[in-house]
Formats: sequence, C-alpha cells, structure tokens
Amino acid sequence: MTLQLCWFRNDLRVADNTALLQALQKGPTVAIYIATPGQWLLHDDAPIKRDFWKRNLQQLKGQLEKLDIPLCFFQVADYQEIPSLLQRVMTGWKIGALHCNTEYPLNERLRDAAVERLCQNKGINFFAYEDQCLLPPDLTLTADDRPFKVFTPFASKARAMLEIFGTKSASGRPTKRNGPSFSTTLKALPGQIQLEEIDWPAAELHWQTLWPAGEKEAHKRLQHFLTSKVQGYKVNRDIPAVDGTSTLSAYLNSGVISIRSCWNLTQDAGHHQSVQSWRNELLWRDFYKYVMYHYPHVCKNQAWNERYSGIPWRRDESDFQAWANGTTGFPLVDAAMRQLKQTGWMHNRLRMVVAMFLSKNLLIDWRWGERWFMQQLIDGDFSANNGGWQWSASTGTDAAPYFRIFNPIRQSERFDPQGIFIKTYIPELQNETAKTIHDPARLLGDYVKPCVDLRFSRERALAAFGATRA
Repeated sequence: MTLQLCWFRNDLRVADNTALLQALQKGPTVAIYIATPGQWLLHDDAPIKRDFWKRNLQQLKGQLEKLDIPLCFFQVADYQEIPSLLQRVMTGWKIGALHCNTEYPLNERLRDAAVERLCQNKGINFFAYEDQCLLPPDLTLTADDRPFKVFTPFASKARAMLEIFGTKSASGRPTKRNGPSFSTTLKALPGQIQLEEIDWPAAELHWQTLWPAGEKEAHKRLQHFLTSKVQGYKVNRDIPAVDGTSTLSAYLNSGVISIRSCWNLTQDAGHHQSVQSWRNELLWRDFYKYVMYHYPHVCKNQAWNERYSGIPWRRDESDFQAWANGTTGFPLVDAAMRQLKQTGWMHNRLRMVVAMFLSKNLLIDWRWGERWFMQQLIDGDFSANNGGWQWSASTGTDAAPYFRIFNPIRQSERFDPQGIFIKTYIPELQNETAKTIHDPARLLGDYVKPCVDLRFSRERALAAFGATRA
C-alpha cells in the first residue's frame, strides 16, 4: 500500500476529520502542517490566534502519535511556495495520494488548485473533502440553481436538506492501524523543522487560561453549553455581562471541533426555542462561507453590494484610534473594545454595536474595522468577520437597512442595564449608577468626552448612504 499524506490546515483535530479518516482508510498515513508566516500577516491573523494554532498543534501532534501517525512541520513564506514544497515532500516520501479538507477563501482555493495541478502532473492522487460546513456551498441553491442572496431562504432550505439527509459525518475517531511502526523511521527531509521553530508570535500567559487548547477542551465547552446554558441562550446571548454563549467560535474556526458535532449533539437538547436559536447561528456561519464561495469579490476588499461602493468614508485616524482603543466616550462601545484587546474576543451583540458605531456614527470605512478585528480576534474568521462587518455597514447580503443605526446609549440601557459589563472593563466607572453609566451626558465622574454627537452623526450617515441610492 502506498503512503498517504494528510495535509492539516484549519482542521486541527483527530475526531470527525474527513481527510484524516479517508487517508487512513487508503493506507499508512503521514501528516503535515505547513506554516506560512508571511501569509498570516497578509491575512491579518492575530497573534492570539496564531498562538492558539501553536498550542492546538501541540495537542494534535500528541493525539496523532498515539495512532502512529507522525505530524511533520515545514515553513514557507506564503502560499506561492507551497506547491514546490509539497513536490519535494511527496517525492522524498514517495507519496501516493494527498488528502486535505476544502477551504473556501479565494487565496486558499487558488493555492489548492495549484497543488491539484501539481499532483495531476506527477501522477499523485489528490483528494479534497467537504468538511467545514454542514452542507457543501454548491449544494444549497434556489429553485433555478442560483446561490441565495438572503439568509432566511438559505437557512430554510438548508434545514430541510439536513432533516432529510442529516450531516455527512466522518465517522468518529480513527484507531491505530495494524502493522509495523514507521513513525521513528520516516526519512527527515530538507526544510523539515520542529513546531517550536516556526515563527510564532510572543505569547501572553493569560491566553492559555482564557483559551485552553485541544479537542477535549472544545468538547467540554460544548457539553457544558448544552447541559447548562443552551436553554437560556435565546435571551442570554444578547446580554454581555452573562456567560450565555458557547464560546466555541475559536475552536470551530481552527477546526478543533467539527460543526457536525455541534449540530448533531443539539438533537439531544430538545426543540426549545433557544436550541433552535443556536442552530440558527451555526447556519449563519455556513451562510457567510457560502457567500464567500459564491461571491468571491468579497475576498478582494470589495463591498458585496456594489451600490455602496461610492460611500464617501471619512479617513479620520484620530476617531479611528479612539474607537480602537476604547476611548470614544460612549461606555458600552469602549468596554466592548477593551474586552477585545484584553481577551481576543468580543460578545456578538457588541460586535454589531461597535461595528455600526464605526461605520455609521463615525462614517469610517468598515474595512478599517474589519481589519482591526482580524488583528485582535482569536476567532477571526474571514467569512464571518467580513459578513458581520458588511451587515453592520449595510453593504452586504442580508444587510441592516442603511437607515438602521444602533444608538449605543439605548443598546447599553437595554443589554447592560446595571452597567455590570461596562464596569468589568472600565474600572474608572465603578462609582456610576445604573442611571448614569450609559449616557456620556449623565456620567458623574471625569470620563473621556464623546468623540461625536449622535444626532449629528446619524444625519450625516443617512445623507451619505442616501446619496448613493439617488
């Protein structure tokens, strides 16, 4: 039997990993991970996110060793160098087939197309598997075989298809193969390095406490959510002071747990509205990957809705820095931005609040905010981040109407009524009351002054967006 090569990317797990299980069914397997630090910087992958990859790769290496599967590491600058590296690897190890799970961003699709051409030229089998979504992006189409542009009909059809066909599971965890071990005798290749030799960012200790690595931790979080939190999810998901969400986004984004596991295990949680709300969020995740797949121009720094390509965005560095640093003068916005900096994560309700504040109240290009988020988030996923920002800026599919502009004071009063979340991240407001903490005009203490007048900024945004529709 010829040697199989399993190429790990954003699928850092052993359980329910289609590419790994398919490779093992075809023969003895060796695994590979190719670091691309230049590409990471180009894609604005946050230091906390890259550190999370490192720690999960450490866990994955140990799990694969138990199966007699060596995980070998290489590093190149960017995707352009990957085909030539893989050619050397597959030649050196006499690989018969390359297995990987499909990725949908445009750069990744171009990379994989180049690798597939290489394999065809060299007579090596190339297998790419649908593994990241509940349903493959080209499967859920309209009655006339076109991609959906709106979430609700997409989700309706996806649910119907999932009811009929279920999710295509990769059939659990692999087991150790029979036969002699080759993990200690596999020939080392030029350029092969240790995990620690990759150009990882300097890590901060509290990242490990906030975001422990490994499949065990991911499944632990899922089980805790389904047994202790999901029944209150529909309400609690909007309250940032409450631990009401699954906190699984980083694990899903890095492929430490499969979306199939998340979807299937909710079947045992009943048909409560909150369960359906969480399933809806999983479908939103699929939808944004679907949009990226069918409308690749969003991968080119372009608005999905070309109508809004001419918005006269303000290029105000001072206002942008106030927003990024959490010093806008609006407590809820500032607390959310400080949460992002301190934890590498932000509550979803607050992502909408701060994104709309930047793109509407400050009229600053949503792409500035999209990039800042990617540079900070441990769960920074291009499709979800781009989709969320375009929703808030009213430039994307299913976008909030351009005239919908969140009032950060009303949002604060509604979703953090006692100011508990605000006080967690803005200690200088500890002495404020529930009546004073939301509105900059009512603050009792000496806090930073508001960077913009809300009424003026609303009218400015309406005029800017309205002009594009004339």
